[in-house]
Amino acid sequence: MDGNLILNLLKKHGITPETIEHHEEKRITLRFSSSGKLKEMIIALNGIKWSKTLNTWHIPYDKKILEGLIEKLENDFSGNVTDQNNFKDQKNIFVEVSGRKILIKCPKNNIDTKFITGIRFSRWDKINFIWIVPNYPGNLELIKEYFKDRIHSITINEEIEWVDKTERRIAKKDEIIVIKTVKGRLKLIFGFNKALSYLIKTMPYHSWDTKNKWYSVPYTDDHLNQIKEIALGENLKFKYEEEKQEEKSVKKRNYDTKESKKCPDEFILKLKELRYSYSTLKTHKNLFIEFLNYYRSFDPEKIDEQMITDFLRHLVIERKVSISYQNQAINAIKFYYEKVLGGNRKVYRVERPKEEKTLPVVLSEKEVAAIFNAVTNSKHKAILMVTYSGGLRVSEVVNLKIEDIDSVRMQIRVEQSKGKKDRYTLLAKRTLLELRNYFLEYHPKIWLFEGQAGEQYSVRSIQAIMKEAVQKAGIKKKVSVHTLRHSFATHLLENGTDLRYIQTILGHSSSKTTEIYTHVTTKGFNQIKNPIDNFMNDE
Repeated sequence: MDGNLILNLLKKHGITPETIEHHEEKRITLRFSSSGKLKEMIIALNGIKWSKTLNTWHIPYDKKILEGLIEKLENDFSGNVTDQNNFKDQKNIFVEVSGRKILIKCPKNNIDTKFITGIRFSRWDKINFIWIVPNYPGNLELIKEYFKDRIHSITINEEIEWVDKTERRIAKKDEIIVIKTVKGRLKLIFGFNKALSYLIKTMPYHSWDTKNKWYSVPYTDDHLNQIKEIALGENLKFKYEEEKQEEKSVKKRNYDTKESKKCPDEFILKLKELRYSYSTLKTHKNLFIEFLNYYRSFDPEKIDEQMITDFLRHLVIERKVSISYQNQAINAIKFYYEKVLGGNRKVYRVERPKEEKTLPVVLSEKEVAAIFNAVTNSKHKAILMVTYSGGLRVSEVVNLKIEDIDSVRMQIRVEQSKGKKDRYTLLAKRTLLELRNYFLEYHPKIWLFEGQAGEQYSVRSIQAIMKEAVQKAGIKKKVSVHTLRHSFATHLLENGTDLRYIQTILGHSSSKTTEIYTHVTTKGFNQIKNPIDNFMNDE
């Protein structure tokens, strides 16, 4: 048996041999990926040694030792071996390059399987009976070198294929498809492009979908314009679409009836005992009532884990609730069974979804002024101006009392807000003037903003005021009362206020929460030179 045949037979069994000189002795390395029976057989060979330098086993280049190794491989691993002549001569490998994937169709063979699975991120498609290998640089050349004359054909498609929900779609090589999702993100489907990939990786909260092979970034006008500009500069056709709203969800039933189950008293008492906020108490209560009435005929103590999982799936599939709602429902159910009933901590099989990262909508200073000017009622104008100039949450606004306004130090005291924290925030001179006008007309007694009967002003009333003002101002952005808080923080940053002060004013526990405003500010963008202009030459 000559040397070349021995080397080929070793390769055939998944062993990569290489002749070396070791202490003036000719030896042969045995590199293999398998562990178990093959490893046990190799390390039992006569003269076997381990090289730390080469990180491999090696044996003497001795004909008897090598022939004995081949004989053992042929006998003990015969199920892994095909006839040598057929293995070498048959042209039965079909290779197709489609966008970011290389598809390989070949007969079932353990040797070929070892080679393909050795390529990083390769996988077997059970439906189409093909191997899928990432089309990374060098992978196609590696496949060509391995299969050589056994390749029947190589097809290179100039298109990228992907599945959009249930529809199979095609993107051509010379185009980029940008889809704005209903959740406020941009899906980006395109072939390999260094300039676009670099740009996307500079955007906050960008992500790569390994399954569908597309990038996504939060939607903003700036992001969309930057992507379009680079795409056109790369001679790509730019196609923009907006995702359609999903089919209507099943509406939540009305549980305020005699037949409906009520929330157990011990559930509410436990929430109060643990000093949960009124907002959390109300949310947990309503969510648990929905859960109880989903299983109206069951004693809640006898509802098992599978039934809980089924309810959570009902929320996602039929009710089509938001990720936040789903997480809150899980928290409410866990609170009852773990805190109220004192059970062990449970992890339900429906995974907690992660919120998709989106950037907040921000109004310009002119747009904020337009909203204020659109309001004629002094109380309504004072409410919106206090909200903006203090960077307040709507729940904080309705809880303000008259004594919380400090006109000497020009501060607003926010008591026991989110996270049970007190803080001081800013009171603008212009806001103070508007508050005085409001006081002269309405004469509030306890709460800073009161209803007609002197009761605490409602959150819904403030939301209605904001909605009407936005419409009158002719603003088309999708905004809410909370947008005033985002806008306030962004404008502070653009005017040079340090992030640490903004964090304190807003009452953020983590600086990471405040840093989001660095991604939405436009301050100084026109003075920043994009690095792509340094390394991409004009054609």
